Amino acid sequence: MSARAEAVATMLGARSIAVVGASPRPDSFGARMVAEALRGSARVHLVNPRHNRIGEHRCAPSLADLDEPVDLVLLGVPDAVVVDQLQAAADAGARSAVVFGSAHGRRAQVAEVALAAGMAVCGAGCMGFVNTVAAVRALGYLEPDPLPAGPVSLVTHSGSAFSTLLRAHRGFGFRLAVSSGQELVTDTADYIDHALLDDGTRLIALLLETPRAVPRLRAALLRAADAGVPVIILTIGGSPRGRAMVAAHSGALAGKRAAWQAFCTATGAVHVTDMAEFTDTIELFASGRRSRGGRIATVHDSGAERALTVDLAHDLGVDFAALTPGTTATIAGLLDDGLAPTNPLDVWGTGADTRNLFGACLRAMVDDPTVAVTALAVDLVTEYDGDTAYADAVTDVAKQTDAPLAVLASVASAIDRPTAQRLRDNGVPVLEGLRSGLAAMAHLAAWPRSVDRAASAGPGPTRATGFDLLAHYGIPVVPTRAADSAETACDAAAQIGYPVAVKTAALQHKSDVGGVRLGVTGKTGLRAAYRDLARLGPAVTVSAMAPPGVEVSVGFVRDPAFGPLVVVAAGGTLVELLADRVLACPPLSRGRARELLNGLRIRPLLDGWRGGPPADVDALLDVVVAVGQMAVDLADRYTAVEANPVIVSPTGAVAVDVLTVQNTT
Repeated sequence: MSARAEAVATMLGARSIAVVGASPRPDSFGARMVAEALRGSARVHLVNPRHNRIGEHRCAPSLADLDEPVDLVLLGVPDAVVVDQLQAAADAGARSAVVFGSAHGRRAQVAEVALAAGMAVCGAGCMGFVNTVAAVRALGYLEPDPLPAGPVSLVTHSGSAFSTLLRAHRGFGFRLAVSSGQELVTDTADYIDHALLDDGTRLIALLLETPRAVPRLRAALLRAADAGVPVIILTIGGSPRGRAMVAAHSGALAGKRAAWQAFCTATGAVHVTDMAEFTDTIELFASGRRSRGGRIATVHDSGAERALTVDLAHDLGVDFAALTPGTTATIAGLLDDGLAPTNPLDVWGTGADTRNLFGACLRAMVDDPTVAVTALAVDLVTEYDGDTAYADAVTDVAKQTDAPLAVLASVASAIDRPTAQRLRDNGVPVLEGLRSGLAAMAHLAAWPRSVDRAASAGPGPTRATGFDLLAHYGIPVVPTRAADSAETACDAAAQIGYPVAVKTAALQHKSDVGGVRLGVTGKTGLRAAYRDLARLGPAVTVSAMAPPGVEVSVGFVRDPAFGPLVVVAAGGTLVELLADRVLACPPLSRGRARELLNGLRIRPLLDGWRGGPPADVDALLDVVVAVGQMAVDLADRYTAVEANPVIVSPTGAVAVDVLTVQNTT
């Protein structure tokens, strides 16, 4: 174990704690720190020069006056003295600290002191942490005691979300819960690495406001994927695009959420969009039931709510499993007349023998090999006649199978809490929103995802023209020559062969200023085209005309936080207007490249739209994979490379224009 990891382990498993700023005043921050620390199993030392004792406990005037070096110091002190007190902790031999305050104007000094002493630091600007396994409570606010125990290790940048999740009363509990704040020293990657050393951690949940130490975070997430530990990530905001990213079309298209999504996909993590989806997904994964592959299935007691479920699933891109003929026949034999054996399934007919009917239909769905996750989609309202048939049915089935099974409700406030608790006590997750629950089911159905590993194919040319760079990576390009006069343009056209395209070389967005002439035939037309374009500058390019086809943009940009991102988009002059794009972290397997293409709204054009010929999708996949490799190899040399458009015709894919932005730092 590295020294850094040892310091983190000492902090999170502290056997001795010093509370600096301890106070006897009820409801004060200092009193809450003391109360929480004393709830744990660590030896607690109180420090405050204003008091000799606080209750039954001796209070030392300074850290130097303690009778032992402590594992952890809780710094509940003003920002003005936080650096001095952290230095005093280091001098006293403390291995770690929690900095609750914001350390405004002193953050660099906090990091400097801690790094010099080899200390782990939670914060600044945090609420602390709870380790239920080691019974360590390092908090400045009162939280549930005991904290619900379970398989989840939680790290959140948001202190408010930290308290919300600890008090959520959901079907999951915690091994470790960390409010990490600004992460001046110890970061999310450190906490993930620590959690992965704990065999009891079966799920890691992260709420991240800002991408920090991304290479280390990427490595930690890949270790989690290799260990078979799911990671659920809710992101808020993202990285700034930066001036370099908007230099190319691709950079202008690379949005914050899309970058996080690409990063999560590349590392095997599950990316969610809001707190409802976060908690539903955590609860479903925390049940420990894992998908064998396939799609989702739902069983309903309402035709209207079944239709609503279909509508929402369509909006979310969530697919229902196509049941096998055997399953369809089994369900048909169970249903009342007039009900169809479909997925999603409406079971409600006469209402007779509800427990056995719903149970048998659920069991048929669960046993179908095309079904990955099954839910009983009922509102789980309080039944004033004492009927427990729905809960009985799903509990019966849960005892008979280890396949993923849940209850899916529409309105959280209408859920009968005792019934929900009974289901959760029997290992059945209760998903508290239709939209969020469907998303959670889809996440579990798709997990685990394979991740693509980086392997360089060679650095490529050190400084190449755009077309040379593409050609080095095997991307077909139209024959192109540079020219700086009408005569050299005619010479270039003679070598290439008419008709040709002539473009100004002076600007990036050539068509915006009339800098492109297509289908130029003969010297006379070429000379006229050159005279017109020369108003923008003497340098032009002369290229062969590509065959007609679908225009696609393929490139990469270097994000200041996430590194290189491959961007595939609807191409040509409408690239920004359509904003039809998908992002991925390189490298890209062929399968991942196909997923990217399938995510484009223009995807049907490639298959042949309204009688048009189908394009050579395999050739386009070759281009996307090649750009992914280029991004791995050259992100330190180029801020952006964009082939736009790549013309995809029935006979292949060819780049007809390219923009490169070299890294000048």
